[in-house]
Amino acid sequence: MAKARLAQNATLARKESSSGFLSSGWYYSNQTLLLGVLLAIAGNILISISLNLQKYCHLRLMRQGSQKPFYRSKLWWFGIILMGTGEIGNFAAYGFASVMLVAPLGNVAVIGSAVISVLFLKEYIRSEGILGGTVTMAGTFLVVTFAPRVTQEVTARKIQNDLVNWQFLIYVVLAVIAFCILLYFHKRKKVNHIVILLTMVAVLASLNVVSVKAVATMITLSVRGNMQLTYPVFYIMFILMAVTCAFQVKFLNEAMKLYGAEEVIPMNYIFFSISAIVAGAIFYQEFRGTALLSGFMFLFGCFLSFVGVFILTRKKGKECLRSFYIDYGQIPGKEMRSKIQPDSTSLSYGSLCNEGDSVKTQS
Repeated sequence: MAKARLAQNATLARKESSSGFLSSGWYYSNQTLLLGVLLAIAGNILISISLNLQKYCHLRLMRQGSQKPFYRSKLWWFGIILMGTGEIGNFAAYGFASVMLVAPLGNVAVIGSAVISVLFLKEYIRSEGILGGTVTMAGTFLVVTFAPRVTQEVTARKIQNDLVNWQFLIYVVLAVIAFCILLYFHKRKKVNHIVILLTMVAVLASLNVVSVKAVATMITLSVRGNMQLTYPVFYIMFILMAVTCAFQVKFLNEAMKLYGAEEVIPMNYIFFSISAIVAGAIFYQEFRGTALLSGFMFLFGCFLSFVGVFILTRKKGKECLRSFYIDYGQIPGKEMRSKIQPDSTSLSYGSLCNEGDSVKTQS
């Protein structure tokens, strides 16, 4: 009896040691999850490189004064190819990891873009950027560590059953009603508020991630030998994915035309992540069996990611000019021939910041 208890205790001890975070047992039991995480991170890094390459291409053409369209630049097309590759990586990630885990990892693109802008585009590094990057990385760590572990396999038959689940049907009806109301205010009442536009994008995104997860998982299972492409639901979900993606891009472009990137990027990331988490919880039931503490830490990690992205993309305040002169090269239509020097008798000599205040002081 004593030997049996000792053997049982030894077995439990081995299980506990193997289930610890980043232990060998944890690694082998979460290989598929880690593959999804790596695909999502790599995809978002490629997207951030792509965006900065396109930005660099536009800046170079402006500096050269070239009239050549940007789409004739090889560098711009290389950026487009990288973006397509990154999106494929994100798509593949949904076949290996849960929606709740892949969607919040979009913050990696924001961090990568900020780092590349500082290193290669020589943009000024701010203390807010360092703080935002640190908070975002801390949130990402919590999201990856405490994300719900979904063990059930998403097959075509299961998707067919989940599509007629009453919980999901209620969610779809509410989403369609909300989208129609927002679309009415946007089109008929000409309300172009950023919340209206990005909420429509988020509603579409909630249905998009459901279809993307379904299509990616069915393709993954088919590659492994469990053919799923013969089911009609695969093509239904594929059409839903394409339609929702197209309209997402449409409304997101409208928001980008009316508002700055520092407003659109954080709000879109927050709205998209929330809608994806809700959709994953309802359709794929990804919170089922999750411990209360793990669920809280996961949501707290999402909150930290939201705050970090907001800080990273926050619009810079009005900066002082750090040079002691202005050259004509900074004035449109003027050639750089000479310099304008502040009055040496002024209290603001050597700095062009708050010059109005110094004038008031003199008077």
